[in-house]
Amino acid sequence: MITIIGAGLGGLTLARVLHLRGIAVTVYDAEASAAARTQGGQLDLHEHNGQRALQIAGLTEEYRSIIHVGGGAQKVVDQQGAVLAELADDGSMARPEALRGDIRRILLESLPAGTVQWGKKLLSAKPLGGGRHELTFADGTTAVSDVLVGADGTWSKVRPLVSGAKPAYAGLSYIDLYSHDVDARHAEAARLVGNGAMYALIPGQGFLAHREAGDVIHTYVVLSRPLEWFTEGGVAKERIAAEFAGWAPGLVSLITEADTEPVLRSIFALPNGHRWPRTAGVTLLGDAAHVTVPGGEGANLAMLDGAELGEALAAHPDDVEAALAAYEKVMFDRSEAEAVAAHETIDLIFGAGAPHGLAGLLNGTTAE
Repeated sequence: MITIIGAGLGGLTLARVLHLRGIAVTVYDAEASAAARTQGGQLDLHEHNGQRALQIAGLTEEYRSIIHVGGGAQKVVDQQGAVLAELADDGSMARPEALRGDIRRILLESLPAGTVQWGKKLLSAKPLGGGRHELTFADGTTAVSDVLVGADGTWSKVRPLVSGAKPAYAGLSYIDLYSHDVDARHAEAARLVGNGAMYALIPGQGFLAHREAGDVIHTYVVLSRPLEWFTEGGVAKERIAAEFAGWAPGLVSLITEADTEPVLRSIFALPNGHRWPRTAGVTLLGDAAHVTVPGGEGANLAMLDGAELGEALAAHPDDVEAALAAYEKVMFDRSEAEAVAAHETIDLIFGAGAPHGLAGLLNGTTAE
């Protein structure tokens, strides 16, 4: 029996691939149900990782049915809303957009009933020898794993079994906001954002906003500030909006007229080359293994981790340790390269050259 902690995209992709290969699997998740909370905004799954993972999982057609047509458009504007660069959605499958919640739904629907056990918040995992672990949950129950996979995100409870590394604040925080019925109620913001993604940036701060299905704009207000700036001063709309005094009213309205209260999402990262010695009966995937700054690959990597780990376990049915070692060898090198690239992306978007670095990339005048 394979035990997965965490029913995010990576853990569910692993569960799906194992199910297809006839390998018994149970997923434990801390949430009370699949509908306990929203799952975030749109994702562009890339052909070489996220889409490849869904192909391995046999869910390509299901994925194509949930794509937000037109959502791949991109635009860079300056502080006053003037367009610096713009790309239309070309309708290709290179980087199509779909809601994270919809991707999670098709994964959940592909699994037998009972595969995911909800309301199971892991408190601790204790080695029992021979690669087995005793799991203790917040509801007082326990379970024993033969093979344990930590797919439980940035603050993984499984990670301490293999690594003492802890994520550190990356100096950047996002404030998460939604606006609804935007064409009628937030017309100027809707015009600025357009049909896809809109970036309005200066060094160290700005807006990342995306038009989502259902007449919704999902905004991340990005600020490079010490963590204490947020935890001590709070993220009230008025305080965040004050950081954008003099910006175009339509941009500032993404904060002041948002229909939801601000949610702080501070960015934490593990070292770029995070890895661990082979540890019997346990491994990690996704953010549990290699959380880094948001360079556009996090969910894609988690899903590919899950798919490839599932394939490795199926390829070595009588040698779990060989399977885990083969998976980790590929995953370690890939995740390190992607972490370095993510830091370069963040520097391009929010560094000293903002917004011209990203504008030049979209216009084809900056090397990617």
